[in-house]
Amino acid sequence: MIVDELPATGDLLFRWRSYLPLVLLPLFVLSLRDDRPPAPFSFELFCFAIALSGLCVRAIVIGAAPPGTSARGTTQPTADRLNTLGAYSIVRHPLYLANTLIWLGCALLSGTWYLPVIVALVSFIYHERIAAREEAFLLQRFGDRFRAWAAGVPALIPSFSSYRPSGVRFQPWKAFMQESHGLAAIGTAFLVLDTLEDSARLHRLAVDQRWAWVFVATLVPLVFVVVSKQSTRRMAKL
Repeated sequence: MIVDELPATGDLLFRWRSYLPLVLLPLFVLSLRDDRPPAPFSFELFCFAIALSGLCVRAIVIGAAPPGTSARGTTQPTADRLNTLGAYSIVRHPLYLANTLIWLGCALLSGTWYLPVIVALVSFIYHERIAAREEAFLLQRFGDRFRAWAAGVPALIPSFSSYRPSGVRFQPWKAFMQESHGLAAIGTAFLVLDTLEDSARLHRLAVDQRWAWVFVATLVPLVFVVVSKQSTRRMAKL
């Protein structure tokens, strides 16, 4: 039955969820046209701001997550506690909403009307199946507590009227450590996508130096985190 297939499909997508942006890249390449006038840099910054807003949502959710929630499992959902406060009091899957904003910002950079629509639809279908897998796990794990929470909180469209503070102090270092790779990924995506667009229009390799500097700026935090983790491991071995 379809109701049984959704969690099963979501289980597969959950394992490969980090690679969906690579699947969307060919769609962007297909949208390139050499007869399209260049987009103003102000519009490109607007697209970048939308993508960053998604990253900010992720940082807020992760930085305020109580221990035992929002675990970073790679093969299957895990949770020691059911998080129903903070961001989770207005939407059941705030991280997936955040991912959609990031992908939408990248898609808007194409300057087409159809690519953002396609990306939004793909994101909805993709996250719907992963959410079905996660919610099947949460229902089995927490039973009636999960049913009561899910009945009053929408899945992906926030309802701010139902907000309840989490009572957990925001941990900026935790958010920084976990989302530095996301910031670097956004910087890389905008550099690559803008280079592809400019190169297709000019029929030669064209790298916008402004986006090259943005890329460098977004890469610095990731390098810091990687070096910091390696230093910590070395110190632990001494």
